[in-house]
Amino acid sequence: MEQKITMRPSRVLAKLRAGEVVSCTKVNLMDSRVVEIAAMAGFDCIWTDMEHIPNDWSAIEKQVLAAKAYNTDLLVRISRGGYSDYIRPLEMDATGIMVPHVMSLEDARNVVRMTRFHPIGRRPIDGGNADGAYCMLELDDYLYQAKHERFVIIQIEDPEPLDELEEIAALDGIDMLFFGPGDFSHGIRVPGKFDHPLVKEARKRIAEVAIANNKFAGTVGSLSNLDELINLGYRFISIGADVLALTAYFRDIAKGFTKIVS
Repeated sequence: MEQKITMRPSRVLAKLRAGEVVSCTKVNLMDSRVVEIAAMAGFDCIWTDMEHIPNDWSAIEKQVLAAKAYNTDLLVRISRGGYSDYIRPLEMDATGIMVPHVMSLEDARNVVRMTRFHPIGRRPIDGGNADGAYCMLELDDYLYQAKHERFVIIQIEDPEPLDELEEIAALDGIDMLFFGPGDFSHGIRVPGKFDHPLVKEARKRIAEVAIANNKFAGTVGSLSNLDELINLGYRFISIGADVLALTAYFRDIAKGFTKIVS
């Protein structure tokens, strides 16, 4: 009997739809082995980056494969260029994309147009890549599974989109609002002050609006404030990064060595 080909189901979406909390961590280094280690450690999702990090497409492709080997989702934060920059990670079979600095309702609508297939958007159709099983997925199945097993996240990390937040959250085709406290604090001229009243107010409001519109809420956090974020309604929480771990590890060794030999 011929085996039916399907997209790999999203671990993130399965857990979110079941009301569970998703674990994520960020990878700055381009080596796919870092993704493999994080996936083996048990994270639900690995966040890799093309906004701030000099990853090329071959590096992203290897990271996708490393994550898939352990049934872990790979999320790619895209660089904001043309439509190909938005959809290429999905065609490589990344499980989701995150669009930084969405500034308005029209901006969010354009994200949907570029990243979602008919009838929601006008994403260009190929099907001959990894997400379409290299043309082994029937077109109708491809479109259906791309809608139900792949996710689109928009980042709310500036004060400007708050004026249209409810309308943005109501858009079909967006799965999650992701609050970025770092750039938000920068945008309101208090960089790094994550406990500033306006940052705390935005963090609370974004979760509330996402939930009210049947969307998921995501953000960055730490083990120390994990319970607080969950209580606010956040169910996708990214904690830690490879560079932080390596910095702490090497710094401790270097300090210990110096202490012994001095």
